[in-house]
Amino acid sequence: MARLILQDATILDGDNPARRGDVVIAGERIETVGRGEPQAGDRVVSLGGRTVMPGMILGHYHAGYWNMGLGNAPLGLDAPAPLQAVRAASNLKLALECGFTGVIGAGSPNGIDASMKAAIAEGTITGPRMMTGSRDVSSTGHSSDKSYPSHWQIGAKGGINRADGPDAFRRAVREEIKDGAEIIKIFATDGHATGGDGSGLEISRDEFRAAVEAAHERRAKTRAHIANRESILFALDLGVHIIDHGDGFDEACIERILEAGAYLTPSMFFPKVMMAAMPGNPFTELMKLPYVEMAEILPVANKAGVKLLIGDDYGAGPCTHGRYAEELELYVDEVGIPALDVIRWATKYGAEAMGLGGETGTLEAGKLADLVVIDGDPLEDITVLQDRSRILAVLKGGEAAVDVLAPFEVRADAGEPVPAE
Repeated sequence: MARLILQDATILDGDNPARRGDVVIAGERIETVGRGEPQAGDRVVSLGGRTVMPGMILGHYHAGYWNMGLGNAPLGLDAPAPLQAVRAASNLKLALECGFTGVIGAGSPNGIDASMKAAIAEGTITGPRMMTGSRDVSSTGHSSDKSYPSHWQIGAKGGINRADGPDAFRRAVREEIKDGAEIIKIFATDGHATGGDGSGLEISRDEFRAAVEAAHERRAKTRAHIANRESILFALDLGVHIIDHGDGFDEACIERILEAGAYLTPSMFFPKVMMAAMPGNPFTELMKLPYVEMAEILPVANKAGVKLLIGDDYGAGPCTHGRYAEELELYVDEVGIPALDVIRWATKYGAEAMGLGGETGTLEAGKLADLVVIDGDPLEDITVLQDRSRILAVLKGGEAAVDVLAPFEVRADAGEPVPAE
């Protein structure tokens, strides 16, 4: 089997300090990290210290969102499901080409995620690995219940699976799992870009408990939109896998999330771009204090070992798809998190949250060859990850979604440059 040898690379792994060495890829997996001996037939690329890092993972991703409006714009009924699917296919291809080899669904109108995952698996479309999301499961009239006004008398669920009472929540969760969801999105509170201040539950504790139990019974994970401290603590007691947004997160939440082994997506990028786009607007004024408080607690949480994820509401307003790596810059340059730690969020923790920690997320022999080659050093300048012209290769399972490595190829037998064609 012909191998790919990435020679003389700066190997950047969120688990370890950067080091110089080779990465040898055979088929879909990494064969060696350290020193590779070229053999006849190998493709050898001499990187001259350019960076090789694991593929990144978006822990909060809406594949079907497409420059959505705000206010009362419907979620899931603003376009026909086939059009949403085409948009999702485009977004997923873009995410992969930007260096994100995995995404975790955070809300999926019309069962789009499950269809996209199947299409990727059969080779119909190109995209990253997916943990498929569900419709938003919550009570009638919750802050994101904009599927349709009652007087329309429309039965299509679109992006919302409304439920009232514990039994209805169990049924809604089971419906979503039946339709292919692997992680159930529960809207537990208002706040964080949905209106309101996030101060209370939008579902009863019994409804919340029933939803999480139903998911666990069917071997699915849960994530919850939460914007207050008490609801975060309750969700962690229930066994919620991912806390979305987490406004109100404090030292007590740090202690509890570490005990639970759960994950937090702080998702500060969407509020940032919205506050810049709509200064003084009542909608964005509600974002200011939670944004400042999250920026203050995140370094403490990170230092304590909380498993943080990147990912946000891309496709909503000015937070457009393709801006994914700008979020890493925010955490490094504005919040003050070390770049190596933020890369760990985007790689190792993302893989673990997907249940793929044993297969990807770090660069180790035997793991899947999900990796990115960068013309630059993200530890010195995290913004290099935003420049697609400097993404030299993106591999998912050893297959190239991006490959502009030809200028760096050398002969396997003599180490001489291959003449450019």
